[in-house]
Amino acid sequence: MNRIVTTSEGLSERERAVAEKFAAGMTYREIGEALFIAPSTVRTHLAAIYEKLGVRNKVALARHINGTAEPERAQPDALPVLALFPIECLSSDERWRRFADGLSSDITVDLARYTGIPLIAYHTMKSLGSKPVDFVADGKALGAAYIVSGQLRADDTRIRLTIELADAASGLRLWSDRFDRPVENLFTLQDGLTESVVNALAGCFGAIATAGRNAIRRKPPASLRAYDLYLLGVEQHNRFSRESNAEAIRLFTRALELDPTLAKAWIELGYAYAIQPFNGFGGDPKAAAQKWRMAAEKALELEPTDSIAHVCLGDAMSCVGDLEVTERCYRRAFEYGANHADTLALLAGGRALITGDPAEAIPLMERAMRLNPLAPAWYFGMQGRILFCAGRPREAIAALRRGSPDSPNMLMFLALAHAAAGEDAEAAGFVERLDDEFPDFTVEGFISGYPITNPDAIRAIREAAKLMPIR
Repeated sequence: MNRIVTTSEGLSERERAVAEKFAAGMTYREIGEALFIAPSTVRTHLAAIYEKLGVRNKVALARHINGTAEPERAQPDALPVLALFPIECLSSDERWRRFADGLSSDITVDLARYTGIPLIAYHTMKSLGSKPVDFVADGKALGAAYIVSGQLRADDTRIRLTIELADAASGLRLWSDRFDRPVENLFTLQDGLTESVVNALAGCFGAIATAGRNAIRRKPPASLRAYDLYLLGVEQHNRFSRESNAEAIRLFTRALELDPTLAKAWIELGYAYAIQPFNGFGGDPKAAAQKWRMAAEKALELEPTDSIAHVCLGDAMSCVGDLEVTERCYRRAFEYGANHADTLALLAGGRALITGDPAEAIPLMERAMRLNPLAPAWYFGMQGRILFCAGRPREAIAALRRGSPDSPNMLMFLALAHAAAGEDAEAAGFVERLDDEFPDFTVEGFISGYPITNPDAIRAIREAAKLMPIR
């Protein structure tokens, strides 16, 4: 056996042996058998090895063992790492064990695509052979910030999946949910459960992002990283006020100064610029549209398969009248994000207001709402716009009231929907609020700034606007 390089001189003989074998690709069980120790003892040694060498993962450990790098320290702007442990099958039937393995793999793949944070590969997690009692220790050894775990129970008629998100540092549960489904076609069942779990965890207000924001609020401002600033920016962006829009742009800009490769921050920055013109928040509409397009293009340079980036660019291209490119971007977005709730919600809005048919947008929006049980307020605002443009004003009112009630475009659609439903007094109340709170906002400014190019949507908005004294 070759002598360990100088960087590992602080390790004991047993720790050196464990480090070498783990870096060579051996599993906990294999190391335990070779060294005549329990797998749990291997884990204990690895936790100590990681701390002594200042490494956070297996790759960095291998570099140490091979003498190819200095000890790796956590980077202040590095994204948090997510570890999804294989779902534990509590049913004795072998087919359900295989089902749990396939479900674990699918969830890992889709989470890596949609969360925007690094995810440890499924086969790495499976090779650990971890039991629930070891999840926290193994998560720490892998350098994870968050741990996802689950249990599956099944019989011949129903399947129950319990999923939990925990803080890797403390082991505290941050979120959990239970998914009950009838047993039908197993592949369809696996796809459906994967979609439900991923959309509950991922997305702009999914469990992971919400947990991240809660942790960030406890940090001193000077210690905020790029990803922290991005999460705070998303929260401000989704308040849809003049002040929150300006703060969102500031936060996203600062995040990108720290990490110009953070594609999701470019997307959100683009959309933050996008809402300025149609909400009457001031500024030059053409300049805002140019910044919007630039941010979307930058995001796609970094992440060519990001479905929301494709929607963002498609929306931006409609501002310059290139609906052919818009349609192409929408098709690509659906190709990459057919099971991602945020993507479907944005696509539904594009279909209703820009290209397509409001009636065509309704099933997209309904699917987004089914996939994301933690739907943020902007989902309901989007749903309300779509229902209004589809000629269903009373349903639109119910959805809009669950949206962001203080944004000017939401007040406008509430006024329009009440007017279309013959509720003049209610419509007048929202018009009065628009006049008082957003004197620069106009219906035509919204149409041109969004921009709304769908003839049916334009007609519905203008006809309802004639029924009341709205600018």
